[in-house]
Amino acid sequence: MRIPKPAVGEYERLHFMQCGVLTSAQAVDHLGRGVVRGHVRLGRWRQLCRGVLLTHNGRMERDQQLWVAVLTAGPGALLAGSTAMVEGGVSGVRDTTLHVLIPARRSRTDRLPVLPSDMPPVRVHRSRVLPDDHRQAGSPPRTTMPRAVIDAAAWARGADQARTVIAAACQQRRVTAAQVLEALTVTPTVRRRALIRSTLADIEGGAEALSEIDFVGLCRRHRLPAPNLQERRRDADGRIRYLDVYWKPWRLLAEIDGAHHMDPEHWAADMLRQNEVWIRGDRILRFPAWLIRARPERVAAQLSAAFRAAGWEG
Repeated sequence: MRIPKPAVGEYERLHFMQCGVLTSAQAVDHLGRGVVRGHVRLGRWRQLCRGVLLTHNGRMERDQQLWVAVLTAGPGALLAGSTAMVEGGVSGVRDTTLHVLIPARRSRTDRLPVLPSDMPPVRVHRSRVLPDDHRQAGSPPRTTMPRAVIDAAAWARGADQARTVIAAACQQRRVTAAQVLEALTVTPTVRRRALIRSTLADIEGGAEALSEIDFVGLCRRHRLPAPNLQERRRDADGRIRYLDVYWKPWRLLAEIDGAHHMDPEHWAADMLRQNEVWIRGDRILRFPAWLIRARPERVAAQLSAAFRAAGWEG
């Protein structure tokens, strides 16, 4: 019995959905082996690697690179980690490698074929825990944002980078700390689990930027009072302002200066806000973000002195 070929409309849909990147099997099923060989032989199509074709002869765009990463990794593969975060709308994530997640039960090797020069590095990860509610339909498919944040933190090069990706996703409102914590409950053996939990706890406490998370950790290590983060206050013009770190019982405020404070307009606005704080009778300390990481003992010493001057007995 002769099996009818799929309709042309079905091929066009697949071609559009996968941005012109097809497996050899997909192309042969829809067009026939002779047609596919003819396109490749005449240079109309590119054979990117064994089993994956590009239906034009130009350079790949970002969306095509993503499809190549997923298709070369095989059935069940998903964009994951920092790659899934970027596709989910998180900006500022610095990772040129495309990360793909596959189920651990797959017997296929993690080694990928040699890819062309216009393809970024691809890294395939395996997971024994990949429930359906961690999968998100997309083009290509990817993990959900909570799972992507967990994996990105686990695969990061260091603890600082891990905390940075968590803070970025939460600060940009792409996910909440509670959602990541819920996803974390089903991944008990994930790398850096304790660091992920503590970072999320600080974020739930009000910390948003990495510098604020570092500051909370500094206070905890040096047994200083826990601060209130992002305290709301109305300025002289009636506008709501947020104070970085505030201890209401001692009327002590700490401002954390990032790189944006080098801009003259930001600098002038911060100076005026600092003057208003002094006028109201609060004590204010200012620390550059780099000092909190590089010289935490100096920051802690000044904080301790300020607390004692305000009546704290330690």
